[in-house]
Amino acid sequence: MNVITLPGHDETPTRSRLRCIEVVRSVGMANTTLAAFDDALIKAGIGNFNLIRLSSVIPPETDVSVSDGPADVLGDWGDRLYVVMAEQRVDRPGREGWAGIGWVQHEETGRGLFVEHEANSEHQVRDDIERSLSALMEARPHVSFGPIHSVMQGVRCEGTPVCAMVVAVYEAAGWTVDLRGS
Repeated sequence: MNVITLPGHDETPTRSRLRCIEVVRSVGMANTTLAAFDDALIKAGIGNFNLIRLSSVIPPETDVSVSDGPADVLGDWGDRLYVVMAEQRVDRPGREGWAGIGWVQHEETGRGLFVEHEANSEHQVRDDIERSLSALMEARPHVSFGPIHSVMQGVRCEGTPVCAMVVAVYEAAGWTVDLRGS
C-alpha cells in the first residue's frame, strides 16, 4: 500500500483560547471499504465513539491544532463525538482516494469555518477546499478571515480496500441516564 500525505497546512495562531479543535488524519486498510473506514477511525483515535457530524462552523475562542498522531480524546466507549470529517473509500486497484479539510478563522476572535471534501485526486480536493472557503468567506463580508489552512490525506488502492480520512475533532460527550426509572 502506498500512502500519499501532504502536510499542506499552516501553523495555528499563537494566542491560547478557551477550546481546541484537533485535526487528525489517517489511512485504513481492510477486506471491505466499511472495514477500511473503521480501521482509519481506529488509527485516528476515534474508532470507539459515536460520531456526530457538524456543519463546519468553528465557535469563537477556538484554536485549531494539527496533530501528527491519533486524536487525544477524553471519553468512554460509545460516547458521542462531535466532528467535521472527510473520508474517501477506494476498492479498485490503481485508484487513489483523497480527503481534506480546510479552514479559515478570524484572527482576533477565533471564530471560523471548516469545509471538507473528498475525491479521487489531490488536485480536486485542494481546488474544492479553496473554492468552497472562498465562497463561504464571500458570503460573510462583515468578517475578516485570515489565511486558508488545510490538511489532506491520500491513499492508493493496491488491491485491498483503503480509506483516506481527515477529521476535525471537537469534543466528546457522555450519555445522560434517567435515574427516575420511568
